[in-house]
Amino acid sequence: MLSANLPTIKFLQQPTTQQWLEQALIHLDIVLLDHSHCERKAAGVALNLMFRYPSNVKLVRSLTAIAKEELEHFEQVNQILESRGIPLRPLAAPPYGAGLNQQIRAKEPDRLLDSLLVCSLIEARSHERLGLLGAHCPDPALAKFYRGLMASEARHCGVYWLLATAEFERSVVDRRLEALAAVESQLLSTLHPEPRIHS
Repeated sequence: MLSANLPTIKFLQQPTTQQWLEQALIHLDIVLLDHSHCERKAAGVALNLMFRYPSNVKLVRSLTAIAKEELEHFEQVNQILESRGIPLRPLAAPPYGAGLNQQIRAKEPDRLLDSLLVCSLIEARSHERLGLLGAHCPDPALAKFYRGLMASEARHCGVYWLLATAEFERSVVDRRLEALAAVESQLLSTLHPEPRIHS
């Protein structure tokens, strides 16, 4: 049996299960393809927030850097896909992203807070799962690639959280983060039948 032992990731209420890791390692090609989609979507989310809040200078500056880095990762994953003969194609999304987005309240300033915290949680989960792949992937080059991405995911998680704490009282941020983290863990409590980075 594989050991999924990694340090507990800040913000996440439940760790990733052994079952997810085993499923992901059996279907690495699908996980890689999904990873490509995840990096593209992450860049798009950062850009969308910049368009929605163009007068927030700190947010725009921070998310410009994140969007650039996500697109660099997108290109890196695509190069790995090409080297492995895996064509780009659509994948059905698991309920994770949609489930978290449903928690984002429509009225401002709640919408900004929730958007930042949902992004922070997604990045935290990405950090954890890429770390698991980096520790257990049987392909040494792929394992090294995933280990190399871990720091970026952790940094992105922190940037979104810091942006939230710059705009809102810490007690408000902590309360809302706890509620959203509970939903995030619940969405992952049942293993999705198809392997995904967030499934």
